[in-house]
This record gives sequence, structure tokens and C-alpha cells, in this order.
Amino acid sequence: MRPSGRYVTTTVAGEAVSAFVPAPLPPEPAIQLEMLWRKLDHANQALGRLDGLTRLLPDPRLFIYFYVRKEAVLSSQIEGTQSSLSDLLLFELDELPGVALDDVAEVSSYVAAMSHGLERLREGFPLSLRLVREVHAILLRHGRGAEKAPGEFRRSQSWIGGSRPGNALFVPPPAHLVTECMGDLEKFLHDETIDLPILVRAACAHVQFETIHPFLDGNGRVGRLLITLLLCADGVLSDPLLYLSLFLKRHRNRYYELLQRVRTEGLWAEWLDFFLTGVIDTARQATDTAQQALRIFEEDQQKLRGQGRGAGSLLRVHDHFRRHPTSTTARASADTGLAFQTTATAIKVLCDMEQLAEVTGRRRDRVFVYRRYLDLLAEGTEPLARS
Repeated sequence: MRPSGRYVTTTVAGEAVSAFVPAPLPPEPAIQLEMLWRKLDHANQALGRLDGLTRLLPDPRLFIYFYVRKEAVLSSQIEGTQSSLSDLLLFELDELPGVALDDVAEVSSYVAAMSHGLERLREGFPLSLRLVREVHAILLRHGRGAEKAPGEFRRSQSWIGGSRPGNALFVPPPAHLVTECMGDLEKFLHDETIDLPILVRAACAHVQFETIHPFLDGNGRVGRLLITLLLCADGVLSDPLLYLSLFLKRHRNRYYELLQRVRTEGLWAEWLDFFLTGVIDTARQATDTAQQALRIFEEDQQKLRGQGRGAGSLLRVHDHFRRHPTSTTARASADTGLAFQTTATAIKVLCDMEQLAEVTGRRRDRVFVYRRYLDLLAEGTEPLARS
């Protein structure tokens, strides 16, 4: 076992420290994939089933819309925010709950950054350093980190853990080597002569990005997003449905441990096994969630079809909440084209049937949620306990 890079001495505030500079990818010596082929095959099968969801869902854009938001919440929670999926949906509805504004704004910026990156790929723009910087600029435009050079590679030494580089858990490359290291990573992403499965390539690229730590802030979120962008750019996923943040949130200590052991001991095989386990678990969970959502919709719609003359209005309002699980009477009325009073009556019936629930406790400007569906979407997004 040996480090997957080299140490260089740099000076920060008069203190000499050892910074780690990763060797260019692919890893040397080459990763022995023989023991991972079975798991790699299972991961590819799970991704194939997940990608096939677009043919099963009546409106795949709906599922993608909320999955993107779930990922934004989870990835931001790993970095310390306390916002939930419900908080984000209320924020986007202009009905901000009693949570830290910076937290929700930060998550909302993640949604915008993710959406921008995916749209650029759909336009044919390559997954490049320029795109990574664009995504980062949007990510940090609001909330914490807005003053930390959004969209620019760092020009000073950073470190992870500890009060200074001298007692840090990890010190990434000196600032003057960041552009060179990121340039090598970009070459790896596009070098078609490198014969590695796309999931292995994505796993390696993620470690490399986190090790370079090219920005002053937001590296974790961009590094996790890089996985999905790479799979979409390569055509493995036609829609952005795979996000590993829930898996990494649940196993964050092991995640950080393996990142460090790849650097210090070159344990690529252990990291790949962990990464592929995450892909399998995440893809299966996304598939199960979509199938459960379909069952919820069908069960609730079936109950509404038996409501006699009012069934038509009830189904239209239900459809609105299927697409907007957090909404108001006014928004539902405008979206469905039903009169305000007709909409209000339908919402009351849906509440009586326990399909919807009011969440503000107010008499005016009330907010309703499609509880069973929202609970399904929000599974696992409870904020982490503060340490």
C-alpha cells in the first residue's frame, strides 16, 4: 500500500505544512477490478431499471423535479444546513417557515446550480472545468460562502479539520497547483483511451475532486453533483435520477474514512466497493420510491372516482397536489382553472379524506400538503443532529 499522490511542503502564515498532491488519474498501479465485476454488474442493472422509470411514470419530469430537490436538501445537510424538504418547498412557495433563511437559500441555490449544469449538458456543452466553475458560482451566490470567490478556483491554501493547516486532518494541494490538478482531472474525464467502466471512472473522479478541493467552499456539494453530471453526460442516465447523498449521509464516517485511505494508502478497491454499494442501494431506493408514488396516486384517485358529481373537481385538485405537494387554495385554483370556492370545497373534502393536511394552523393564507406523498419523498431528509 502506498499513497495515491505525493506530499509537498508549503508555508502558511510562517508555518511549514505538508500538502497532498494527488497523482493524475487513472490510478497507478491499475485497479484490480476482478473482485468487483459482480457488484459492478449489479450496479449497472440497478441503474438500467432506474433509467427505465421514465417509461413507467405518467410524468417523469414531476419525479425528477422533486428528486433534484431531495438531493439538494441531503447534500446541503452533509455540509451542516438544517433545512428539510418541506422547508425548501415552503420557501419556493414564498411561505418561509421558522428556519434559518441562509440554510434554505443555500439549498435553493443548490437546486439552481444542479439545474444549470444539467441544462448545459442537454445543450451539448461538455463536462469541463468551465462548467464546474459555472455550477459553483450559482451554488455560492446566496447564503454562506457567498464571499468565498464563487466560480473561482482558490488562490490560497485550504485545509480540512483543525484550526490551521498545521493541525488539520487533511491539507489539499497548494493553490498554485490547483489549476494543473483540475486540468489533469478534466483530461481523465474525456480520455477515451482509458478503459474503465463509467461507474469506476465516476468513483475515481469524485475522490480526485474532493482531494484537490479546488474551491474555498462548496467542494463537497459540487463533488457529489459531479457524479450525476458525469453519468448523464456519458449517457448512462437519460435523466438525473441517481444521487448518492442519502447513502453518504447515512454512512458519512465510513465515506470520509475511505476518502482519506485512498489518499494515504491507495485503497481504491475498498472505495470502489463502497461506491458501488451506494449506487445499488440508491438506484433501488429510487425505483421503489417511484413505484410507491404510483401506488399512492392510483389508490387516492380510485377513492375520488367514487365521489359522485364532485369527482371531476376533486380529481383536478388532486392532480394539482400530485404536481405541487405543497400548495395553497389560490395556487390550486389558478392552476386547475376551477373557481376559488370550488377549489376550497375540494380541498376541504381532500382534507376530510386525509389525503391533504393543512400545515400552518392559520385561518387565512393556509398551506396544504399532500401528506402521504410528501412523506414518501422526504424519507431520509430529516436534518442531522448538531454535534
